[in-house]
Amino acid sequence: MTKAVIVRQQGGPEVLSYEDWPLASPGPGEVALRQTAIGLNFVDTYQRSGLYPVQLPFVAGNEGAGIITALGEGVTGLKVGDRVAYQGHVGAYATDRIASADRMVPVPDGIDDRVAAAIMLKGLTAYYLLFKTWALAKGETILWHAAAGGTGLIATQWARALGATVIGTAGSDEKVALAKAHGCHHVINYNSEDFAVRVRELTGGRGVDVVYDGVGKTTFEKSLDCLRPRGLMVSFGNASGVVSIPDITLLSRKGSLYVTRPTGTHYLGKREDLLEGAGKLFEAVLDGAIKVEIGRTFPLSEAADAHRALEGRETTGSVVLIP
Repeated sequence: MTKAVIVRQQGGPEVLSYEDWPLASPGPGEVALRQTAIGLNFVDTYQRSGLYPVQLPFVAGNEGAGIITALGEGVTGLKVGDRVAYQGHVGAYATDRIASADRMVPVPDGIDDRVAAAIMLKGLTAYYLLFKTWALAKGETILWHAAAGGTGLIATQWARALGATVIGTAGSDEKVALAKAHGCHHVINYNSEDFAVRVRELTGGRGVDVVYDGVGKTTFEKSLDCLRPRGLMVSFGNASGVVSIPDITLLSRKGSLYVTRPTGTHYLGKREDLLEGAGKLFEAVLDGAIKVEIGRTFPLSEAADAHRALEGRETTGSVVLIP
């Protein structure tokens, strides 16, 4: 048995139930993992609410770190006692779990388990957005919404290290200050300024090359006004609601723009791609290009409170659950 946070019906944070959950032995291609830290992400709330369907009941969560305690048949390249981390693998909110061995990434010395759990999903999201969705080049200018969030703090530091000019948005003076301290050249408080107008001012009327938007519905259309002609709108999250484009000619009217809705499954599905991205991420953390901000920790048993804080915009940086 393991202690786990279970979703038995879709709904708000109140549907999360901390209880005993059966734990099998690892099957072929699997490992048993004793978890030491678990990452909190918006995708966890989407799955809990039903926005992203998952077969009920299920153990919540998608990111964690821990120590391998047993190997299933056919597992190679890993051993009992290895420190590993993973992302994009439902079932993270548990003290112990069974997981696919090909999703496990060895954690290098110099990165502790809380940091590993805080950066795997968010950091690898930043990786594929900055290196694959749009290969960000020195001298380009980007706009990153929610720059003081977990993904934002990682990505804006990384983008700056790549030589980009980084404009961020945030929703309070405290978050503006945090984003400025973590990579942004300019930060706009979207609750007191029109961010589209301000972006045009900051870019001399040109607009940015790329907008990265994990907020969704409330920022999407105005973000199009921030782009230069033939710029790219990267919509990678739905924190304020799902985006829809009822009239696609909007893109031509605003500058023959491109729009994409990427997901990690299509960038990190192959193990070699996962290891390549994780290697670049760990390297950036170890060499100081990315300084990881863990804003809050919660006991695993208080996962519902962590969800409330995340959805209520009460968190900055990464949030980690401790089993």
